[in-house]
Amino acid sequence: QVQVVESGGGLVEPGGSLRLSCVASGFDLDYQAIGWFRQAPGKEREGVSCISLHESSTLYADSVKGRFTIAADKARNTVYLQMNNLKPDDTAVYYCAVRPRFYSCSHSWNDFGTRGQGTEVAVSS
Repeated sequence: QVQVVESGGGLVEPGGSLRLSCVASGFDLDYQAIGWFRQAPGKEREGVSCISLHESSTLYADSVKGRFTIAADKARNTVYLQMNNLKPDDTAVYYCAVRPRFYSCSHSWNDFGTRGQGTEVAVSS
């Protein structure tokens, strides 16, 4: 059964850092891209980042470029989202999701299948 579980959210001050984890099971990270999305209260869901090991590619939203880094640890079947220099606008529930086998990265939520339950990130002083 394909499943992803997010963790690592929390409350952090502006300028701080968090590392989110997306633990994958039931599929091979080598063949299926993983995307990170977020949704803030009253706002539309936004694609944040994506990693595709079979294409050796990553994708970032303009709003997080230079601050967020996505990486995969195949030994742990985990995709990480390292978030640095966090801003109040980064406050949201963050989700990871699985792209169908061999498909490229995307920022569109509808392009992804299995999704996790989300982890909350709050950036506030």
